Amino acid sequence: MSGFILTRLDDRRRSIGATIRILNVENQLKMHVTIYSDGASRKNPGPAGAGAVLVDEEGNVLEELAKYLGIATNNQAEYQGAILGLEKALEMGVKRVKLRADSQLMIRQIRGEYRVKNPALKPLYDRVMMLLSRFEGYDPPEHIRREQNREADAQANRAIDEYERDRQEAS
Repeated sequence: MSGFILTRLDDRRRSIGATIRILNVENQLKMHVTIYSDGASRKNPGPAGAGAVLVDEEGNVLEELAKYLGIATNNQAEYQGAILGLEKALEMGVKRVKLRADSQLMIRQIRGEYRVKNPALKPLYDRVMMLLSRFEGYDPPEHIRREQNREADAQANRAIDEYERDRQEAS
């Protein structure tokens, strides 16, 4: 089951208020989207999940994403959360992004303030940098407090919880 992606956009489409927030493709192509990303690992390393929430300029949630990663460290999961959000933004045709996360290490590495010393993080760092380079532009990635990143954290943990629940039900 490693690698499955869950999205709640269909659930959002069912409510009238959320339907109004769903923008057509032409508007998405011009959008500046903020990506809130997070990763979670239980036991570090342990069962891990990545989460991302994409928000438009008015603060409307466009996508909530969760991905179960299998066994990973928290830092690996943090990078996977950023990758998940960046890939979705590219798929949507977004031209400019701002990445926000509560992992100070990851943000400082992406900003070039810290070197990537851990060999397991290097390919993930390279992937993030490659994805960022595919946008017309991006704001400097920003470190935020955990309280400001609750939605992305919830998605990362939801991925783990749903995987574990499905595994228990299958037994």
